[in-house]
Amino acid sequence: MTDNTITTMDIEDIMRYLPHRYPFLLIDRVLEAEAGSHIKALKNVTMNEPFFQGHFPRKPVMPGVLVIEAMAQAAGILGVKSAKKEMGLPDEPEADGIYFFVGIDKARFRKTVCPGDQLIFDVSLIKSRRGIWTFSATASVDDKVVCNAEIMCTSAGKGDA
Repeated sequence: MTDNTITTMDIEDIMRYLPHRYPFLLIDRVLEAEAGSHIKALKNVTMNEPFFQGHFPRKPVMPGVLVIEAMAQAAGILGVKSAKKEMGLPDEPEADGIYFFVGIDKARFRKTVCPGDQLIFDVSLIKSRRGIWTFSATASVDDKVVCNAEIMCTSAGKGDA
């Protein structure tokens, strides 16, 4: 793989990189990813989501914390790809590797997310220091920002957690 390879990922590829499963896997597709740089991913929001039963029955709104979690999942994929690139290793997730969401700064919610919306996540790597990766993340619907934040992740192998 060259340094500037742009990749896409379907749900099966995503599930190789993330340990999350229904109902907590919040990324449906990766539209583009460049290790060491950025990732663009999407989530189709449907009324079938389990959280809409209680949030809120008369006005279904996706909880903001789940929008943040989806951005963190996209950041996790970018983190794995970036770490592999930095180490000069093939772009393959480790069977026992996992990324943890360890911090959030500057989070702002600008609009609600409702059934029928398609969330687009744009996440860029800001820096990596002492095993902590920092990302700038934005979630948009119809080219309008609904949420943005700085997200921090770290990796842990089987024996680290």
